[in-house]
Amino acid sequence: MDKSLRTAARTGNVTDLYNLIQRDGNILRHFDEVEFVDTPLHIAAEERCIRFAMEMMNLKPAFARKLNQQGLSPLHIAVKQGHKEMALRFLEMDKDLVRVKGKNGKTPLHFISEAGNHDGMLDRILEICPQCIQDVTIENRNALHIAVENNRLDVLQVLIRTLWKTDYY
Repeated sequence: MDKSLRTAARTGNVTDLYNLIQRDGNILRHFDEVEFVDTPLHIAAEERCIRFAMEMMNLKPAFARKLNQQGLSPLHIAVKQGHKEMALRFLEMDKDLVRVKGKNGKTPLHFISEAGNHDGMLDRILEICPQCIQDVTIENRNALHIAVENNRLDVLQVLIRTLWKTDYY
């Protein structure tokens, strides 16, 4: 990735992004050609640069579904690092991003089921996309399995409450 673009994403500088686009209108094109890559959206998600991330989502919505070399989407990164506001902004733009499968078939919901329901992020994600509770990993484990395996009672309570509200149980 161009060093200037990486810096703009890390600092959240949208003006610098557009200056780079003015110099090279194809600056974001090569990311489409690489199967697994850290895009500027991945970097913005990691650095909590919400304004930059939202601008990038408008310019290149496909970046939100792209996996990096570690098998993580930008939403996976935001959830893994506990960036609730970033995660919810991604889901406002595309609720199905929570169903993107990364390494080992894990979705962002699986990450929360492992780490815990920090700041009520799980509750909000399940409100936005209750269907994601059905997603399984490559080992055929759903969020309930993962919560039990990791002794996450806080997660288990939310998941069970969601199952009772839906027809999935």
